[in-house]
Amino acid sequence: MSVLERPGGERRLRRRRTIWRRLAVALALVLVFLVGIAFGQALDDTPDRGGVTTTVRTLEPLPQEPPPRTVTVTVTQP
Repeated sequence: MSVLERPGGERRLRRRRTIWRRLAVALALVLVFLVGIAFGQALDDTPDRGGVTTTVRTLEPLPQEPPPRTVTVTVTQP
């Protein structure tokens, strides 16, 4: 120990570091907790899946041209 050093000076410096370290860890834990809550809320806000949607469409037939030639077939039984 020299004349310029105070007794307990290093202990006081160590105590300050410990306090700041504890505050930083507590702040990090609070931040992680808040991010977890925000993530949970975001997942809860998504719309529900499922629900059946039925779509009904009526199809109109296309116009047809008459055949160019018609054939009649007669079948007789023997």
